[in-house]
Amino acid sequence: MDPLNAIEMRDITKTFGQVLASSHISLDIRWGEILALLGENGSGKTTLMNMLSGIYFPDSGHVHVSGKEVTIRSPKDAIALGIGMVHQHFKLVDNMTAAENIVLGLRGSWRLDLKKISAKVREISERYGFNINPDRKIYDMSVSEKQTVEIVKVLYRGANILILDEPTAVLTVQETEKLFAVLRSMRDDGKSIVIITHKLHEVLALSDRVTVLRKGVYIDTVKTSGATAQSLTEMMVGRAVSLNIDRPAPVKPTPRLVVKNVSCMDDEGVKILDDVSFTARSGEILGIAGISGSGQKELLEGIAGLYPLAGASSIQYFPDDSGQATELVGKRPRQIRDLGVALSFVPEDRLGMGLVGSMDLSDNMLLRSYSEGRNFFTNRKAPKKLAEDVVEQLRIATPGVSTPVSRLSGGNVQKVLVGREISVSPTVLMTAYAVRGLDINTSYTIYGLLNEQKKAGVAVIYVGEDLDVLLELCDRIVVLCGGRVSGIVEGRATTKEEVGLLMTSLKKEEAP
Repeated sequence: MDPLNAIEMRDITKTFGQVLASSHISLDIRWGEILALLGENGSGKTTLMNMLSGIYFPDSGHVHVSGKEVTIRSPKDAIALGIGMVHQHFKLVDNMTAAENIVLGLRGSWRLDLKKISAKVREISERYGFNINPDRKIYDMSVSEKQTVEIVKVLYRGANILILDEPTAVLTVQETEKLFAVLRSMRDDGKSIVIITHKLHEVLALSDRVTVLRKGVYIDTVKTSGATAQSLTEMMVGRAVSLNIDRPAPVKPTPRLVVKNVSCMDDEGVKILDDVSFTARSGEILGIAGISGSGQKELLEGIAGLYPLAGASSIQYFPDDSGQATELVGKRPRQIRDLGVALSFVPEDRLGMGLVGSMDLSDNMLLRSYSEGRNFFTNRKAPKKLAEDVVEQLRIATPGVSTPVSRLSGGNVQKVLVGREISVSPTVLMTAYAVRGLDINTSYTIYGLLNEQKKAGVAVIYVGEDLDVLLELCDRIVVLCGGRVSGIVEGRATTKEEVGLLMTSLKKEEAP
């Protein structure tokens, strides 16, 4: 084994039933480096790292850690070998403190010396530049603070090899830069770091080497210094892909949806949205930016009639240029549809609110157009034809339209959902995190679909977390901070830094 290598994975293979997730993959992870792991959805990135962290066990192959062949059957085995993984979805107990979460599950954690634990947490934080209060409850923390707790948790347990799955998915620009500074500090201290991400600009800015997987097969590992976004994309996809997002100028934009003084509360009476106002216009893409939990989800659900709005909230829908408006507040989705309002909604929860995983593609198409039973029998020819058209036009990878949606990859599930909502010819199309967790090829397909709707005169509302995409795709961007509008900026004239400051309320600007 090369002494520079912290880990050597050789001939690793893993199957799930008939699906080959990893096929004879060999990979080296070096000491004192940041290795980026890239690949399209379903390429096997997370599966490979889950085997290294003890979540899955390989069907065949060998793993060497610090020159010694090892068997990793559980996360406990992995952490004993100095391997820790920070998952995309945090595994923290909200009503416990940071210190309590950090030691949770360790031997003797039922008898806590909180002073000693807090002192060690502060020592780790000072060493790498973290900012964390060990005594603070998780439910009082921001997303970036929770992520910090997860990283400190694996460091506390002695990890020298860290795996981070989509670490910047819900971070602001400023939070991302802080995280990168910490990761560089850890690398310089000799630790090995693997990041799984879809954001090529972050790969190029942070990593030392890049490993690319495609359909469960190892493609290559290259030095980041000699790579470009274009070259990495072609390695992932296997062909040339254009990385330019089209942004045609709006043609005669007119108000389609006028949102005024929208407010709402959660179940405990805490205000989520506070006096939110903006206008969505036909033939434009209006972006909604904000750190996680700023009210984006509730805003779209409120417009769609899925979340109750409070106070003097008003949402007026203008079907044409006549000036005759329809008030949507207080109406359920069925009532909104019965009023002739052509509104489509791609929710954040694909297999919860959007689609039914156990149903096939045809039946999921039926859900959008089915009105509560007037007939005992339902005509399934039209939904099946629509499903076949969506599969063909969006190049959805599926054995057929009778395949349950739950068996499709995340990217293909999203294509089904977006295709179904577009098929009803909406005048307003709302999307919540339409490309979250999707590979770059699928993401650009979605951007293309949204631009086609824009050209057709649809008012598109796009909630996104990647500021680079928001600035390149959207005509205007509404920025939310703590449930309030902190600014509305022009996509062609603003910067990531300006939007990031508005997201954290460090700058106030009058909305045009």
